[in-house]
Amino acid sequence: MSGLIGKKLGMTSIFDENGKNVPCTVIEAGPCVVTQVKTKETEGYAAIQIAFDDKKEKHTTKALKGHFAKAGVSPKKVVAEFTRFEEGHEKQLGDVIKADVFIEGEFIDIVGVSKGKGFQGVVKRYNFRGVNDATHGQHNRLRAPGSIGASSYPSRVFKGMRMAGRTGGDRTKMINIKVVKIYPEKNIVVVKGSVPGPNGSYVILERWS
Repeated sequence: MSGLIGKKLGMTSIFDENGKNVPCTVIEAGPCVVTQVKTKETEGYAAIQIAFDDKKEKHTTKALKGHFAKAGVSPKKVVAEFTRFEEGHEKQLGDVIKADVFIEGEFIDIVGVSKGKGFQGVVKRYNFRGVNDATHGQHNRLRAPGSIGASSYPSRVFKGMRMAGRTGGDRTKMINIKVVKIYPEKNIVVVKGSVPGPNGSYVILERWS
């Protein structure tokens, strides 16, 4: 398999072989179960669908209940597809995939949803400097965006103009994250550095090489 679904548990730090303190993120990666195997003959492309984390039946729609029942598994909260997987490692419905698919020392990509920060101004949202001059009568312009240049021409605001607005809550992908430690008996993967999203949020771990 080329990846897993996991849950971010929090951050810690460990000492490497050189005695350096390394900040790390702890992720509960799996166990994930294969809920669908797509082929070029049936769906037009090859992919493996996996699911993670049990869900109550009363919170599951009838369509999803039937989908999970076909694979012989209980309802799950999160479902993801992987179109890249190693030859000779084909999976069948109901197969369980655990954290030991990864190797300590390898580099992976991690996808998550960043923390939402609500409505923010341009200084926090885009790192604008502001007017940055408290003298010469400037008393309320220190964090203002300044002119956006939409006067007689073009007489409108261009799409994509960097202005105040909702920040965070976006799908974010971190690439080349090093796997520092794996605890297969607990399905724990420890990676170097930070991972998008708050504690308890779901992430996708994918091998890129």
